[in-house]
Amino acid sequence: MIDRPDTPTPSSPPLTTLTEEDRALALERFHLLRPYLEDDTTLVEVADGAGLSVRTVRYWAHRYRQQGLAGLARKTRRDKNQPRIAPHLLQLIEGLALQKPPLSAAAIQRQVATVAKDHGEKPPSYSLVYAVVRKIDPSLMTMAHEGTKAYCQSFDLIHRREAEAPNAIWQADHTELDILVGDEKGNPRKPWLTIILDDFSRAVAGYFLSLHTPSAMQTALALRQAIWRKTVPGWYVCGVPQVLYTDHGSDFTSHHIEQVAADLKIQLIFSTVGKPRGRGKIERFFETLTQVLLPRVPGFSPGNSAGRSHTLTLEQLAKEVETFIVREYHLAPHSTTKEPPQARWEKGGFLPQMPPSLEHLDLLLLTVPTMRKVHTDGIRFLGWRYIDPTLAAFVGEQVLLRYDPRDIAEVRVFHNDQFVCRAICQELAGRTVALREIVQARNSRRRERRQTLEERRRTVDSLLDAKRWSVPEEAHDTPQSEPQVKTPKLKRYFNE
Repeated sequence: MIDRPDTPTPSSPPLTTLTEEDRALALERFHLLRPYLEDDTTLVEVADGAGLSVRTVRYWAHRYRQQGLAGLARKTRRDKNQPRIAPHLLQLIEGLALQKPPLSAAAIQRQVATVAKDHGEKPPSYSLVYAVVRKIDPSLMTMAHEGTKAYCQSFDLIHRREAEAPNAIWQADHTELDILVGDEKGNPRKPWLTIILDDFSRAVAGYFLSLHTPSAMQTALALRQAIWRKTVPGWYVCGVPQVLYTDHGSDFTSHHIEQVAADLKIQLIFSTVGKPRGRGKIERFFETLTQVLLPRVPGFSPGNSAGRSHTLTLEQLAKEVETFIVREYHLAPHSTTKEPPQARWEKGGFLPQMPPSLEHLDLLLLTVPTMRKVHTDGIRFLGWRYIDPTLAAFVGEQVLLRYDPRDIAEVRVFHNDQFVCRAICQELAGRTVALREIVQARNSRRRERRQTLEERRRTVDSLLDAKRWSVPEEAHDTPQSEPQVKTPKLKRYFNE
């Protein structure tokens, strides 16, 4: 008959809290007690066989009945790892350790020793004070010495968004690259990189490099490349995302980006103000770019760039970044997903949702620098002249220009929010508009104007002729009467 233990008392430690060493010791003691608990062996026989006292074996049997297997583990002192010091001195040490600026353990020990002597108590040693300071919760120390923001960044629980399909969530962010490139005047400057990253596959959907600080224009241009189909072989990431996850920067919270998102049915989600976390995936890409690509590119300049030279232009660096994304990053297995980003984005025959046309996307995304008037020789913009045969119908009209700062060889012309044409600058585009096309456009425009004038003239003539030969209705309705002869009145005097 097995002598089953009683129900463990509430104060008994659960078996799950014991270490492997304590569990092994408890099981060893249970095997020693087993003949007594399950058979008819007496405690004296068990004690003699184990070389223990009967009192010890009886105590083990009693603890097993009360607390189960956990009762056979080695008992630990309740004050183990607790400093042996008066409670008020312990609180004083902790309070001094949490002051700002932080004090050294030696400074704390001197102040506590003075207080202890004033109360007639034994001063704590330096090692005891140091042990108390070391046992203070690190989160409490961080909040006391570095503030709430540092505490939140290190100890707050983070909710990380995880996409379940391609284009479900895109992340957008900017970073200043540790590399020097030449600006328009040849001066070395560090460029800013804007990245649009697909959360599910970790593939880069679009990017934009600029020498200017982040703005809504850079975000729009990066989104334009991310959404539309790429001309680069092997780069297939495109489409309209369901969610765009960004920080609270003014470039992301602008009315322009909000209008674009509303029209394309993109949900904008912003990270908590002042807590740029939850976007570790895009931060990791920036880290990969800095560690893998930039060190092998001329002009790499980590830290202070004073006195360092450059060898690349912004366009050349953009080519390097694009080649790295398409030929290396997209084809290498990601450490988290274990799949290449491009292959993971294409998996399952995913078909992205696309905008109606590139012109529609440009109308939403590309910036509107200013109104421009169409002159007889074309549109004058940024010191260049842009021309297209279609503009012949808009000479003298005010139009809106939209353009890609990376390629100003052409501008997109809109009139009353309707796309008109792509006007080119012949000097920048490397091609010309034939004179024959211009002449044909001019003649066509003139014919249209003449036809309009002729129609208006015929309309006016017909109306005037109808009025000239018409008889007023009053002439037919009023009967003719005898003419009245007016009799002159004679002046008469009062005496007559």
